[in-house]
Amino acid sequence: SASVSADVLRPRSPCPGGVVSPSPLSSAVPGSSRILRARRPPLPRPRLRWTNYLKGYQRRWFVLSNGLLSYYRTQAEMAHTCRGTINLATAHIDTEDACNIVLSSGGRTYHLKASTEVERQRWVTALELAKAKAIRMMNDQSDDSGDEEPASQSDRSEIQGTLKILVSKLDDLSTCNDLIAKHGAALQRSLSELEGLKVPVEGGEKIKAVNERATLFRITSNAMINACRDFLDLAETHSRRWQRALQYEREQRTHLEETIEQLAKQHNSLERAWRAAPTLVSTSLSAPTTNKGETDEDEDTEFFDAMEDSPAFITVTATENSQHRSVMSPSCNDVSGKELQPRRQRRTHVPDKPNYSLNLWSIMKNCIGKELSKIPMPVNFNEPLSMLQRLTEDLEYHELLDKAARCDSSLEQMCLVAAFSISSYSTTVHRTAKPFNPLLGETYELDRREEFGYRSLCEQVSHHPPAAAHHVISQRGWTLWQEITIASKFRGKYLSIMPLGAIHLQFHSSGNQYVWRKVTSTVHNIIVGKLWIDQSGDIEIVNHRTKETCQLKFSPYSYFSRDVPRKVTGVVADSGGQAHYILSGTWDDKIESAKIIQSSRGGSGSEGKQKTVYQTLSPKLLWKKYPLPENAENMYYFSALALTLNEQEDGVGLTDSRLRPDQKLMEEGRWDEANSEKQRLEEKQRAVRRRREAEASDALDEGKEYEGYQPLWFHQRRDSVTGETNFVYKGGYWEAKERKDWSMCPNIF
Repeated sequence: SASVSADVLRPRSPCPGGVVSPSPLSSAVPGSSRILRARRPPLPRPRLRWTNYLKGYQRRWFVLSNGLLSYYRTQAEMAHTCRGTINLATAHIDTEDACNIVLSSGGRTYHLKASTEVERQRWVTALELAKAKAIRMMNDQSDDSGDEEPASQSDRSEIQGTLKILVSKLDDLSTCNDLIAKHGAALQRSLSELEGLKVPVEGGEKIKAVNERATLFRITSNAMINACRDFLDLAETHSRRWQRALQYEREQRTHLEETIEQLAKQHNSLERAWRAAPTLVSTSLSAPTTNKGETDEDEDTEFFDAMEDSPAFITVTATENSQHRSVMSPSCNDVSGKELQPRRQRRTHVPDKPNYSLNLWSIMKNCIGKELSKIPMPVNFNEPLSMLQRLTEDLEYHELLDKAARCDSSLEQMCLVAAFSISSYSTTVHRTAKPFNPLLGETYELDRREEFGYRSLCEQVSHHPPAAAHHVISQRGWTLWQEITIASKFRGKYLSIMPLGAIHLQFHSSGNQYVWRKVTSTVHNIIVGKLWIDQSGDIEIVNHRTKETCQLKFSPYSYFSRDVPRKVTGVVADSGGQAHYILSGTWDDKIESAKIIQSSRGGSGSEGKQKTVYQTLSPKLLWKKYPLPENAENMYYFSALALTLNEQEDGVGLTDSRLRPDQKLMEEGRWDEANSEKQRLEEKQRAVRRRREAEASDALDEGKEYEGYQPLWFHQRRDSVTGETNFVYKGGYWEAKERKDWSMCPNIF
């Protein structure tokens, strides 16, 4: 196999049959040979592709693996986006000139160009070898019997029986050879007698030629018998070697099974012991007190080996004197669950999701490359929540901010803020359904002041592009506000969702104001296969008062990575860039922090970059995901909070998402009615927009100023800290709720 960078030009002219469907390959490491999914049928290609003439040859990254040639735009795309795959077993390889290669497969023609003639020849050689190997593998597939695992004794008996059959067949061949020799000798005698007769000269020459051919035939048959004997000797030699190798592999497998069984038993006993002694476990989570100079195994220090340009770590345990130990203050290090407060009884389930069949491709095939918010989608792809309610789900782990508000150390506070920013993604791991696009002017309130001390309000402040403003104020010492614009693109295989806009968090007592942005979410297997979602990218959290920072890295999922899936790592540093805490975990399970007590320069990494080695205390749990409710798989995988978001409440604004009729009908399982209602609401919104555009045009003709749409509860202001202009809460909503006066609300439903 080979992995080389080269140039590729897609097909020069439209050709029937469509493009080759991309298949995700085991191409994280060149030369790998596993394929994760069967090839999909060809996808229809766009009619107009003349831009290729303008761009000419484009650089692409190629991977040749297991008879398949896959290409990507860049090497970095190998982990997530394959641009095309060519099956060499059925491909024709040709050359145009000194540097060009032409591959023809399935009615498509690919034109590749190498930089030099020598490189072109290396490519052709590698492709021809891979093609030959692919053809052999295809022919040998029917002979694969890897599932059969007879016992060792039966294997030995089978091999011995095969050898006996070979010996028997060899005896038969020897008998035939003897007969051939006998008859051949008789034939030669007859021919010699014919030569002694008086025959014409031409006849004598013919007889002589036949005699020579008979001699050659006898020599060949003797050679065949000798070759059969050699084959039998070789089979006996290798059969003994195969038996030893097979026996060794069986012993290793038995040993591995016994080891796994022992580990399972140990895990089971540890779990039972943990459940039997909950007080002991809770005590071990807090910081133990030790005398100076003593060493406690539970407080082992750890070393984090990190690349400077990305927070990815390797941990090694070591011991350290307790005099160096320092942990978060008790008010910050509380890792208990939701606070035990008297609360209103909320609902714990929604109607089960109906099993509606739908031809996804018939809807999606005309949507590739378009902005998702502009595509009319049936509710079959939705969940019965709006985007405003999904935005409110960021508050699932609000208690992290309550703890952060009680922290005296801004660095410890930063750790909790980082954990909060990561926790907002934990609800998305199974949530592949699309939320409802809010109507312009739609709002959503979440009043949890009596239970948890906060009030939340969202409003859809723009429709094109779709943007929502969010404001939360807590009686427990913090305020959060954000304006999020969703940019999304459907690319056939996957859907990318890019939230644009900053999240602001301010603590009342200290004045610390934190700002960060969200990472990109990607929904994979849109057309074929099971949908799954991934988060990838970097987050920088900045405390604008102290200039302290936290760098978080969400590692994209890879089938071939040795890292834990959905991994998140981070470093908390002061204003001078000195690292103080290491964060590690996954965005769908938990996040831990470890205090750095020493750092030093290490060696160079695989890419020649300098490493820093961090010596830390043992990690402390910052955040742990709550388990999903029972039967969550039939309730859109909603969390306990999500189940309550669309619960009907009295006194909410007339534009609240709970009152949206198509969303209510869908939640009740009446999807056909919900689709009709959704079309009515969208047409009503389009009519209002056309009327507003006409009014603006008339005002322009008359030379008058026209004030466009203005949100009801938010207005645009420039942030004094970041200098950015965004929508912030201007007040009045909760006062209107107390007065029960919603006369100012537009009729959007």
